[in-house]
Amino acid sequence: MHVTSLPGPFGIGDFGDQARAFVDFLFAGGQSLWQVLPLGPTGYGNSPYQGFSAFAGNILLISPRCLAADGLLTPKDLESLPGFSDRLVDYGAAQPFKGALLDKAFGNFTRRAKGELHSAFAQFCEHCSFWLDDYALFSALKEAHGRIQWIEWDRELADYQAAAIATARGKLREEIERQKFHQFLFFRQWQALREYGHARGVRLVGDLPIWV
Repeated sequence: MHVTSLPGPFGIGDFGDQARAFVDFLFAGGQSLWQVLPLGPTGYGNSPYQGFSAFAGNILLISPRCLAADGLLTPKDLESLPGFSDRLVDYGAAQPFKGALLDKAFGNFTRRAKGELHSAFAQFCEHCSFWLDDYALFSALKEAHGRIQWIEWDRELADYQAAAIATARGKLREEIERQKFHQFLFFRQWQALREYGHARGVRLVGDLPIWV
């Protein structure tokens, strides 16, 4: 069962309390495996089998309630919901809604004092730099180009020419950092859910490498 199929108030299933409830359901039924299916960022059509990356995670699976528990959002941030269906995923509405919450979480993170979360983020960026640096740049460039296909970008960028890439990294520095932070949140919550399952004797299995 894909995580997006879980019920919840945020337009799409996520790594929050309903995911833990499903782990509890599996445990109660004597099950030891949850095949979660691919969890990567999706392209056109939102299919988990049509992703932009073999390494990155789909940030729509980040739980707003877990962000509030981490102090990155406030309970008030979660009060005004668009009235999502409790039965069907609404990608078109969930994407801008969750995107705004993630942006707010990033803003709160950058303003807060240095601490455990900052250290964990720095370690994540260092550990995952071999894929994270380029993925964050790609995502930032895609946003800067209005989400059109990369083959329609400026030729210097589409061909990954060194000078153009270096300029883009400098120009889009903040957006690149935001993209990295979103991935950090994804893997932080994914790892927490895996650990919860492990404690209940339920292994979560999917087509996503474990980097944290």
